[in-house]
Amino acid sequence: MKKASKFEKIAARCWNLLNEGKPFTPIFVIGTMVLFHLFDGITWEEGEKLFYHFLLTIPLFVLYYVYDYPLFLRNYLWIPYVMFLMIWSFVPTSLLLLAVSLYFFFTVFFWGTLYYHLRIGTTWLNFTRFWKLVLKNSDSTSGNAQEQLPKVLLLLSTWEYGMQHDVYVPSFIAFYAFVFIWSFILHRYLFDWKPKVIGHYTNNVPPNNKPLSDRVIVLVIDGMRKDRFEQANAPFLKSLRANGTDFTQMETVYPARTVVCFTSMLTGTYPFEHGIRSNMVWKLGIRVESIFDSLRKVGKKGKVLGIAHLVDSLGNDVETVTAVMHNDVADRNIMERAKQIMAEQDLHLFVVQFIGTDQTGHSRGVHYDEYVQKIEEVDRFIQQFVEWLHEQGKMDNTTLIVCADHGQADGIGGHGHLDEGERYVPFFMYGPMIEKGKRIDEKHSLVSLAPTIAYLLGAPYPSHSRGPVLVEALKKEGKR
Repeated sequence: MKKASKFEKIAARCWNLLNEGKPFTPIFVIGTMVLFHLFDGITWEEGEKLFYHFLLTIPLFVLYYVYDYPLFLRNYLWIPYVMFLMIWSFVPTSLLLLAVSLYFFFTVFFWGTLYYHLRIGTTWLNFTRFWKLVLKNSDSTSGNAQEQLPKVLLLLSTWEYGMQHDVYVPSFIAFYAFVFIWSFILHRYLFDWKPKVIGHYTNNVPPNNKPLSDRVIVLVIDGMRKDRFEQANAPFLKSLRANGTDFTQMETVYPARTVVCFTSMLTGTYPFEHGIRSNMVWKLGIRVESIFDSLRKVGKKGKVLGIAHLVDSLGNDVETVTAVMHNDVADRNIMERAKQIMAEQDLHLFVVQFIGTDQTGHSRGVHYDEYVQKIEEVDRFIQQFVEWLHEQGKMDNTTLIVCADHGQADGIGGHGHLDEGERYVPFFMYGPMIEKGKRIDEKHSLVSLAPTIAYLLGAPYPSHSRGPVLVEALKKEGKR
């Protein structure tokens, strides 16, 4: 299986500019406005005017970059637009129709049909289902029509109003002040569903100097909803769970985006501390130690096998796989690559990201049979991988951890703002040092993964690890 090429890594970063909602909004609005005026044959003088009135609109761009209006808060986005209409009674109909047309062309046809056909092999008719995902989307991507459209309409209307009328700047300042106060109040008093941050570093047990396991293998089924896993026919994974310890209330982090979640899982801390706040990574690398740094201190090796996005956070600790392949072969190819890496490098820690389930959720939706079928498919591939590990003698004192990085809700991205189906993920541990048939119903966080791995492998905790070690899963002889 091919690694992600240098071109793919760059392309993935460029795509995130359009995929993530925060950078998409200004890029799309500016592009639409320039196109609209280019169609009219813009002069140099008009270009200067366009730029000047763009500068007057920047405060609104900044406000809408800072404030996401997640989940039900998106309904309140229409209030500033209604206020604008009441004050200025201005509707640039042709401009707004162009924007709406371009938006749905980009999301439904370019993204949902062409992009997914070329990248993962979805049908050319994917748009017949994809438009529903755009309208229902709950996440922080550009495909969230309920968030993007009111932002786009207000930004374009404000900008175009300045182009066609003499702008009374104090009135715009007053309007921007209203939007800021409105946004601040909503996010201060209604945005209350973020997971609680652990306020101290890992301290429930001292670091363990004597390894309990020879190796730890973490199998991450990207984007696997907990309830859909329960509905799936996944006998191997469920047998591991039944013969290990199941954490039934394992909570992901906010925002629940793949690079954010993996970074928190492998550093033991939160975005405010490790610095990765979305899949769009503006400054490469993390600001804290990862579990791989901890392992290097005791002469042990670890790797992540995952897509190119993860390189932006974890750098050379990632063995990349190309994400440009038919989704029907993605997890099989990842499994074969995992065998190759394990045979060649004999890692102490190996984190494998299976992407088929997540990609099906993005491209086809989570409430359809295809999504459950992908979970059932990865169950078989993980069984083959674990059987191969047994044959190679690499399971004698190995701890397996099976989890998802986040769940999925409706829509294109399907995860980010912690809608239903995103927050709690499957998480269970299996191995000779793990309690059998145990169920833990107390709430835990994925930030516990890194310190738990460190404890199992006899390494120090990562520098900013906050999650408690999951000692409830350990047999008595492993607790210190």
